Amino acid sequence: MEWIVWLVIMAPCSALMTGIGIFAWKRKEPMWFWSGSTVKAEAITNVPAYNRANGRMWIVFSLPFWLSTVLGCFSPAAGGILVAVACILGIPALVFAYRNIYEQYSRKE
Repeated sequence: MEWIVWLVIMAPCSALMTGIGIFAWKRKEPMWFWSGSTVKAEAITNVPAYNRANGRMWIVFSLPFWLSTVLGCFSPAAGGILVAVACILGIPALVFAYRNIYEQYSRKE
């Protein structure tokens, strides 16, 4: 029974992160990173490439969560550990990756 609860919690969370990646990939305007922030198109040299890089970043970030979703159905402890590691290591990696993406595609004044 606990695997059903695990699936009900983890599948939407994993899908949300994948969805953000797909949304970013297909977006015409520059994708933002922080909630409430905006990125002006004039500040980015190649908006489609910038958005694809953002999309890839989010999709890669979602992969450990998808793996944890499946793993947690067989071993809840292993799934929980993987989620914890993905959060603890993944969130700082996400910030670092976004900064690199922004630096790569921002206009140098």
